[in-house]
Amino acid sequence: MEKPRRSALWECGAYFLRLGATAFGGPAAHLARMQEEVVARRGWVKQEEFLDLVGAANLFPGPASTQVAMALGYRRAGVAGLLLSGTGFILPGALATLLLAWLYQRYGMLPVTPSILYCARPALVAILIEAIYRLGRRALRGWVAIVLAVLSLVAAWFMQPGVFILLGAGVLALAFYFIKSKGTGKGAGARSNSLLLIPFFGKLVLGAGAVGSLFVLFFKLGFTVFGSGYVLIAFLRAELVERLHLITGAQLYDAIAAGQLTPGPVFATATFIGYLTQSWAGAAAATAGIFLPSFPMAVAISVFAGKLRRSAGASAFLAGVTAAAIALMAQVTLYMAKTAMIDVWSALIALAGLGLVLFARINSAWLFVGAVLIGVIRALVIH
Repeated sequence: MEKPRRSALWECGAYFLRLGATAFGGPAAHLARMQEEVVARRGWVKQEEFLDLVGAANLFPGPASTQVAMALGYRRAGVAGLLLSGTGFILPGALATLLLAWLYQRYGMLPVTPSILYCARPALVAILIEAIYRLGRRALRGWVAIVLAVLSLVAAWFMQPGVFILLGAGVLALAFYFIKSKGTGKGAGARSNSLLLIPFFGKLVLGAGAVGSLFVLFFKLGFTVFGSGYVLIAFLRAELVERLHLITGAQLYDAIAAGQLTPGPVFATATFIGYLTQSWAGAAAATAGIFLPSFPMAVAISVFAGKLRRSAGASAFLAGVTAAAIALMAQVTLYMAKTAMIDVWSALIALAGLGLVLFARINSAWLFVGAVLIGVIRALVIH
């Protein structure tokens, strides 16, 4: 038994390391790659099992595609498979983002940089609008979801976006489900299953100064950010730009842009921000903080997959959280658009990029790379 298990462990680690080094695009692209490989080609899990893992991952905070990768590793080779798959998927993107952060801080004032950012920022706005459209078309079905999205957007304008907006929308959706199902006999069973959704959050106190505080901040985000990885942007702006003033809004958007240029999970943006604020130690602390919660959550996802997906109460809660997540994405996209579209030409870049991702179905990663190349050419022509 030892040899087959060791072979499965090696296969698992090698595959997710390669995927982490080559998986450009958003979470949907990552999950599509995994589905093609682990279901169709390798047969590690059945199609229904894979969909159950994806459905359960969306009910937990943190990066869904990363947690699905970890859960697959856990099912394939136990705890060791969980650790190898998670590390393999995260590490390439984190290292690539760290390299970009070093280059950004060291050579950020080169003549080519403003031109690249001039083209890259509108392209990022187009990518976010496309993500909102895809998510909204699938998730905002029915008047309850639409009302929750509008209320969440209004709440985000008057308060710092936080986990309470997401959880509040989920609780309201769950309450509406209970009211709707009252007297049908469905509510009681759903209520017992829905208890699985109640998160437990603890307060962490570390005495490691600024680096320790950075770890705690990103650890908290890793435990509380529901929805797409792009929702993280709203929380980062609220915490790092508005409340703590550790970075500027422009630096945040540049960090997000760096995350788009690298493979792997969008949450690797934390590596870039950590380096900007506390150098190498900050990069390590931010990366560890935001991804560590995903390891135990991946075990929970593997255990509860299928049960949560079949729970009507869980589905109602997820629908509310997703509606609020889309609203937070919309809010931060509006802020980014004000920064990125500063004249007619930058607005045209955003519109052209939106047309390419919506109608030509070009991969968002290639759109971003193209915008960067246009920025380089523009700088060479101007200078």
